[in-house]
Amino acid sequence: MSIIEAQGAIRAIPNRRAAVEWPTLFLAIAINGGWALLTFFHASLPTLLLLPLGAWVIAWQGSLQHEIIHGHPTRWRAFNRVLGSTPLSLWLPFARYRMLHLCHHRDERLTDPLDDPESFYWTEEDWARLGSVGRFLVKAQTRLIGRLVIGPFWSVSRFLLSEAKAMLAGDRLLIRIWAYHLAGCAGILAWLVFICDFDPLAYAVLFLYPGTALQMVRSFVEHKAESAVSKRSAIVENSPVLGLLFLNNNLHAVHHAHPTLPWYRLPDFYHAHRAAFLEGNGGLVYRGYGEVFRRYLMRPHDQPEHPLGRAPLDP
Repeated sequence: MSIIEAQGAIRAIPNRRAAVEWPTLFLAIAINGGWALLTFFHASLPTLLLLPLGAWVIAWQGSLQHEIIHGHPTRWRAFNRVLGSTPLSLWLPFARYRMLHLCHHRDERLTDPLDDPESFYWTEEDWARLGSVGRFLVKAQTRLIGRLVIGPFWSVSRFLLSEAKAMLAGDRLLIRIWAYHLAGCAGILAWLVFICDFDPLAYAVLFLYPGTALQMVRSFVEHKAESAVSKRSAIVENSPVLGLLFLNNNLHAVHHAHPTLPWYRLPDFYHAHRAAFLEGNGGLVYRGYGEVFRRYLMRPHDQPEHPLGRAPLDP
């Protein structure tokens, strides 16, 4: 079976959306409730417990927001967007994440340095403009250790600078998005400072930075520059723990083939069509995140410059 046949099988799946997808709604309650409990009782928890739990809940909410972007967990879009807009991570407005991520799902432009907002590749011209320090920092992030240590600061700071430039240039849509987002951030900070007596700097160190780094474990190997579109998305198997954290988005080729399939249905569909997906993506599969760490913790996953300059259309 080819990947084209697999995609045909996907379209043939009865995919009538339930009015409420209860597994996802319960997950949202668990994430937000867990965050509230962790922040409220932070002073009673040892750092060695608070840090991994804080990182987990921030990364988990990022996975939930990704699920919500794709139309879950209810038929009511306004409700979904309110559910996804709680700014636990502070730095990323949900509405902006939604805009950029839906651009990323133009699969014919996957990995393109200019057209794919989630690409880590560079054009030859932009690479030359980076300068020696910039190139060193980017090359360091082609190794997983570099992505985890440097990646959150690099990605967040560059994103915020880009957003600020666009707003200063008069982008009214971004101004509205950020005004709404900052109002939500004020509520989060009020909870942390006045209710929990939680220093925002400590929150950044214990929750935000490691949580963002944890999300980057997933994105580190999920795409690779190739000529054929179907070969640009990877699969990481055998990941019960991180698979739950990433809401099965480790099965990334499956998600890109059918982005509206709920997270809890992805594993069964993948196992039913495993051979077809692996044939279609050229065998771009890892046997678990243990393999990802062993192979790429200290060695580069890929070169920073896009090997083809730009992502070509599938021939």
